[in-house]
Amino acid sequence: MNVGGQAGTHGESGPRTSDARAWASVRAALENAKDLWRTTKGLAKETGLDRKQVEDLLVRHGSEIVRREGKSGQSRYASKERVDEERQGHAGRRTVTEGAARRPIDDEEARTRVRRVLRKARMNPEFPLGRRSVSGILKATRLRRDLSAEQRRDYLEALLDGQSDIERIEPKKDGEILYALKERDGEARLDERDRRRANHEALRALGVEPYPARFDPSDSVSAIVDRHGERSGEALEDERPRTITAGRVVAIRSFGKASFLVLSDGKSRLQAYVREDSLENARHFDLFRLLDVGDLVGVGGRIFRTRTDELSVWADRLEFLAKSFEPLPEQWYDTDVETRYRQRYLDLIVNPASRRVFEIRSRVIRAIRRFLDARGYLEVETPMMQPLAGGALARPFVTHHNALDLPLYLRVAPELYLKRLTVGGMERVYEINRNFRNEGISTRHNPEFTMLEFYEAYSDYEKLMALTEELLGIVADEVLGARECTYAGTTISLPAKFDRKSLRKEVCKAVAGSLGRHVTEGDLRDLAAVTQLARELDIDVAPNAGPGKITFTLFEALCEDSLVQPTFVHDFPTEVSPLSKQCSGDADTVERFELYIAGMEIANGFSELNDPAEQRRRFEAQRQARRAGDAEAHAMDEDYIRALEHGLPPTGGEGIGIDRLVMLLTDSRSIRDVILFPLLRPQSGSQESAP
Repeated sequence: MNVGGQAGTHGESGPRTSDARAWASVRAALENAKDLWRTTKGLAKETGLDRKQVEDLLVRHGSEIVRREGKSGQSRYASKERVDEERQGHAGRRTVTEGAARRPIDDEEARTRVRRVLRKARMNPEFPLGRRSVSGILKATRLRRDLSAEQRRDYLEALLDGQSDIERIEPKKDGEILYALKERDGEARLDERDRRRANHEALRALGVEPYPARFDPSDSVSAIVDRHGERSGEALEDERPRTITAGRVVAIRSFGKASFLVLSDGKSRLQAYVREDSLENARHFDLFRLLDVGDLVGVGGRIFRTRTDELSVWADRLEFLAKSFEPLPEQWYDTDVETRYRQRYLDLIVNPASRRVFEIRSRVIRAIRRFLDARGYLEVETPMMQPLAGGALARPFVTHHNALDLPLYLRVAPELYLKRLTVGGMERVYEINRNFRNEGISTRHNPEFTMLEFYEAYSDYEKLMALTEELLGIVADEVLGARECTYAGTTISLPAKFDRKSLRKEVCKAVAGSLGRHVTEGDLRDLAAVTQLARELDIDVAPNAGPGKITFTLFEALCEDSLVQPTFVHDFPTEVSPLSKQCSGDADTVERFELYIAGMEIANGFSELNDPAEQRRRFEAQRQARRAGDAEAHAMDEDYIRALEHGLPPTGGEGIGIDRLVMLLTDSRSIRDVILFPLLRPQSGSQESAP
């Protein structure tokens, strides 16, 4: 690789660069030389400088190098520091016979090993800014393997403490401590981004188009791994299959004449074996020397297995597809979770587990569609901007239509439009789309979220519960291959029948357990009694809330977290369910359920209220609540009541939160982990623009 990032081709004079940068390139080549000694011709080839410039630099910096005459009379050069290290190493070595104890090295020799590793890291694009983690240094130096892992870490940190030429970088959150060599006096250390830009210019100097219009791969990296991943080296050698593939470079390794690229398509990784004498022409190898981790390349060649049994492509063709000017994170040691959300593209590049989450999300949505389509449901689309915010008790986002001079609301739910379609004779309809609620943000709440809502004429909430059990079981089977998943360390089972619990009975049990006395459902229906219970439990309730709303507040505070295995909580207070049909003989209770899994509400369904007079009365009650200060109360919707007056058949309707369902199936603890671009507060001091 052209570690110095200078332009130029073999046998030609490249453009001269600044002495400081040129010497940095030459010195790096000497320090990283595998066989210690280098010729001026070899140094010119490696750095991209012309030979005369290399000779001049070696003369000017003679105090930092050692020169000797080779057998052919040709001068060879080495880093003085490395020569001194080699001499010290030879002086201290002794033969170790089988079974004898290895001589422990002293601290100074250990530091010398560490410095050697950090010097190599400075010019290796796999290690941004030349930084190495504690574990990486210990692995490379093999220091104190007689100690435990924790003791080795402590030893290394004590060893490097106070070393003026070694920089310690504190970790962010749970990351590792990092170390890097500091700049030397008078040295113009190449910035990683500058080096990449220099490589980009060098590519142009070679005549390489850095942003070609197209490339035609015959196979993706994942397809190659899927097709040949289980085949033996002998089988591949007999068939000698060829491929053309493309991907992002995630690692570059060189071992003498053998070099390797590791390509990724985001799902799988594949090694490409690169030799100068195997490529179509010398320019392809020049291109290889100018690659950086993160670049996109195309590779052609035959598929084989290396001596270490690694599936690889023996490259005879190499094409440059796009430049990465920004270094990729080695892992997430230098980022935090918020950075992963803000720069999701980086998260997807370096985090295969993140990509898997969104692949599962896509499969979940496809499985839901197949399930509903097979049962005669029609997928529809309803307005995102609505003149009234209806269908749920929630605070809306407000916008304005300039041409019509009309205030509009981003929808909080599609419910009222879907039921209008049921009035119109569409007996089974569903929609998977976005809802918007101008409310709080948490690990389970995002202002913009995806919801499945479906409605079935001549059905009720009992039928919907049975349908939900079947739907979630089939989705889990198709997506995970089993009706079990793990969430937060707990195994969640999706049996044929879920547990069922009455909301008021669960609240009575929870309150009685907290206060140590018997509580009845009658207490929950009495405003004074239930208000006193909330006060004793130190649970805040909304001003002017009735007994139904207070009971629901107690349920959310005391019961939700305990509902780990799939549980339908049914029979809700009418006060918090303005669109649900009342239970026969109980005006304070409606035929409504919510499904809870892992302490999260996953679904909400009910028998739809289809009596226009009762619906008007409920809307009036909500309007009174809004006047009293309840910003989430439902608005009066005269057009919807008019639709009901044309006749809505007995109907069951339900909403399922896609985001939370995916959280459950992927063991994701935050809703932001399952939304590709969650809403975030702009970073202080920055002016973020829309992508």
